[in-house]
Amino acid sequence: MITLIDYGVGNLGSVQNMLKKLGAESAIASDIATIERASKLILPGVGAFDAGMGQLNASGLRPALDAAVLGRKVPVAGICLGMQLMTEGSEEGQLPGLGWVPARTVRFVPAAGETLKVPHMGWSVVSPAKPSPALDFLEGESRFYFVHSYHVACRNRADALLQAQYGSVAFDAAFERGNILGFQFHPEKSHRFGMALLKAFLERY
Repeated sequence: MITLIDYGVGNLGSVQNMLKKLGAESAIASDIATIERASKLILPGVGAFDAGMGQLNASGLRPALDAAVLGRKVPVAGICLGMQLMTEGSEEGQLPGLGWVPARTVRFVPAAGETLKVPHMGWSVVSPAKPSPALDFLEGESRFYFVHSYHVACRNRADALLQAQYGSVAFDAAFERGNILGFQFHPEKSHRFGMALLKAFLERY
């Protein structure tokens, strides 16, 4: 069962609708038992880092999530804030992140003299940073829908999966570390490109 983690942050309905279009059965869960039975996990999220991390900590789900992702190696995909929560922390807040991936969430820093509107909002082309089964169904030039003011910087470049450019800033648009995937963009809002990526997550992990 594909389990969408409900910790009070994120548009779970849109993700579930996209999975339904792909013919995948999913459940929205805020209880430990369902997470323990999950064959795949999706961690969505929108908003500020500390608010999201605080909600996740308060939910009581973190030990079950750590056991599933780090212990049983259940495939997991983080979306937008969900990706950021998988890192060690964020310049946006004070709370430590889940620490599943050696990375940090940082502010957009434009080049000197460059005017860069933040948040980065809209469609951007991505490019592969490495070969991966996550990219099996993507077209040659793939575009995804972004809404974010901070971005993830992977410490280990082998973890970077997709890269994108916003103004002068090149950033990690997605990462992959074993069974752990993170997408800074919203695949559920990215039409056929998002469907292709989620299809790969469903079928290749």
